[in-house]
Amino acid sequence: MSSSYERIFNLPLGPQHPALKEPVLLDLKVEGEHVVDVALDVSYNHRGMEKAAEYRTYVQDLYLIERICGICNIAHTLSFCQCVEGLHGKEIPERAKYLRVIAEELERIQSHLLWLGVAAHEIGFDTFFMYIWLDREISLDLMEEFAGNRITTSYNAIGGVKRDMTPEVANKMKKGMDKLEERVKFYKKVVLSERTVMKRTMGIGILRRDAAIQLNAVGPTLRASGVDMDARADDPYAAHSLVPFKVVTDDGCDAFSRIIVRLDETLESINMIRYCIEKLPPGPLLQRLPRRVPAGDFLTRVEAPRGELVHFLRADGSDKPYRYKVKTPTFSNLAPLREMLRSKGKYVVNVADVPVILASIDPCFSCTSRNEVVKSS
Repeated sequence: MSSSYERIFNLPLGPQHPALKEPVLLDLKVEGEHVVDVALDVSYNHRGMEKAAEYRTYVQDLYLIERICGICNIAHTLSFCQCVEGLHGKEIPERAKYLRVIAEELERIQSHLLWLGVAAHEIGFDTFFMYIWLDREISLDLMEEFAGNRITTSYNAIGGVKRDMTPEVANKMKKGMDKLEERVKFYKKVVLSERTVMKRTMGIGILRRDAAIQLNAVGPTLRASGVDMDARADDPYAAHSLVPFKVVTDDGCDAFSRIIVRLDETLESINMIRYCIEKLPPGPLLQRLPRRVPAGDFLTRVEAPRGELVHFLRADGSDKPYRYKVKTPTFSNLAPLREMLRSKGKYVVNVADVPVILASIDPCFSCTSRNEVVKSS
């Protein structure tokens, strides 16, 4: 029992639970069916990636960094490469910048479709889940054609990219984008009309605009609270300053809005890929850079599918990082998640809503758990 009030009990959800795909403990304080508070513990899958990076060369670290999160591997290696390139003070070829955007947006498409399927599964709409994941295969097949692999692509390289886009792949990509656009528009129509979805997500997981800003939410979680913030627009990198797109927002502030934002972002990504294919400039793919990186500090941020991803590099002039630090979107969204899970006033969170609210931030705890907390006695 967690309180002097006999009606409030601790209800642990996790770290192993059918609704959770990764180990996390949500220590819920419940009064009947209502969640009144929650404590989070994401420390079950610490892999020591940052420390491991210090013992490998920059080239070797490329393959380590992309395994921080397989689903977001393009975003991680892109940020890593930009850190190294920034300390060298070198610009990569224009063609490579466009190809990086294509890879990044194709990854965003498959990530958002993966999330939409998981969200459908969490609300018990498994038919929807199966249709979505079937169509997600289109994006994964295109990624394999384009980058050489479906998930851990090893596509980005220090100084550019590893593979070019051939005319044959470009044609397949255009056809794939046409098919995906048709299917995503159909999914949006389903979401806007299907009672199963609306009943389980509308008014659930409320995160007001002021709270989202104060608690430093990022990505679709932030934009679904009506905040127009996206690293691709606010701090352009790669070819984002040249590729037009709309920052998608919604002011519903709930789990339903997070679905709509991700669906509309997927459509924006499709248009961005089409634009990059049409405007792809000629030229080389790679700028050769020395293996030793000049001493100094460099920080980059990119807009990963889940939100703002920050990488920090401290170099000492050798061929290995002196220090490497990563701040993932899920880490930033944990405080907003706690806000969503707490009943306040007329806003009530039922225990049955917890998996839906948790899924609505698209969490990745394997890439978040990197910190050791020491409690004094």
